[in-house]
This record gives sequence, C-alpha cells and structure tokens, in this order.
Amino acid sequence: MSRTCQVTGVKPNSRSSTPHAHNHPNRRFLPNLQKKRIWVQELNRFVTVKLTANAIKTIAKNGTAVIAQLVREKKIAIR
Repeated sequence: MSRTCQVTGVKPNSRSSTPHAHNHPNRRFLPNLQKKRIWVQELNRFVTVKLTANAIKTIAKNGTAVIAQLVREKKIAIR
C-alpha cells in the first residue's frame, strides 16, 4: 500500500495551489503518514501499520479495537 492510511483510508489529494501571482499550478497534497508498531491488546501482539497522525491520536484516545477488527478481516497483514 502506498501513501494510504490503513485505518482511515486517507489518500493523497490533488488540487491547485494559488500563489501570489494567481497562476494555478497543479499540486499533490500528501497525508502525514507514520509507520508505527502498535501493541494490540485484543490480539496480544504487536502490529505494524501505516497511519496518519490524526489516526494515531484517535487510536490513542479510543483504543486498538479497530486495528484488531481489520486484522481479523485480513485487511491488515501481520508479519
């Protein structure tokens, strides 16, 4: 998977950036992806996932149940 959050599904966005001269070059806005090794209590093991910074904050607040569900559905591979 390239440049996609495995939990939220956020992908790169393309649109025009507008500089001071108002010529509109096309630009790609990439998500803030981090590769993290997270302990999943439900599976009793570590899982390496590629997440956005916003998804990391959400998992820290709500827990790792979403990651455990994605692993059980085989949407995230365990190495």
